[in-house]
Amino acid sequence: MIRQTVGLNEFVRRQVAGSGKTYFQGKTFEDVAHHAEERLNAGNYQPGYRDGVVLVSAAREWIGYFHCPYVKITSRTKLKAEWVFRQAGEEPYIRLRARNGDPLPAGKVDFILYRQNVLAENKENSTDCDWELISIHALPEGLEAMPMHPVTMMRNQLKLPGGTAANYSSAEWAEAVRFWQNYAALEPETI
Repeated sequence: MIRQTVGLNEFVRRQVAGSGKTYFQGKTFEDVAHHAEERLNAGNYQPGYRDGVVLVSAAREWIGYFHCPYVKITSRTKLKAEWVFRQAGEEPYIRLRARNGDPLPAGKVDFILYRQNVLAENKENSTDCDWELISIHALPEGLEAMPMHPVTMMRNQLKLPGGTAANYSSAEWAEAVRFWQNYAALEPETI
């Protein structure tokens, strides 16, 4: 079997402390990409939402390096909605975040990898590697999977700027909406 290489897409570099996204400490982005490459080549992955996208599971001993940004929404959760742009050239969207609560401990970490040809569809390649690390998701303890955010699904299905062409079933839409009605990322200044 031919060894697959994994590089860093510039998009993942936004996942740092204070970003409100999964971030890590004690490792570098290059360390994480190398670990994702090792795990991919060892077969520790599952198919993503379309051909050319995979979710690579971090080794159990790596989970402690990652910080999960999510809280479970309760009647006491104060929510903040704001109109934001994810990145230049994309349509704005309404982002919902929790203003209070304690981040849930990470029970699993998935590395989202896109194959080179998928990134080439929108000229979003950052390297010449076979795969690129696009995103890191630290899932709250007890969860085996985390549905894609409905705004991301919309961007993909409507083929909007920043989206990657995909179609989702009504069940996938329903599960995504249900999940994101129960969990929210904690506002960065409160982490």
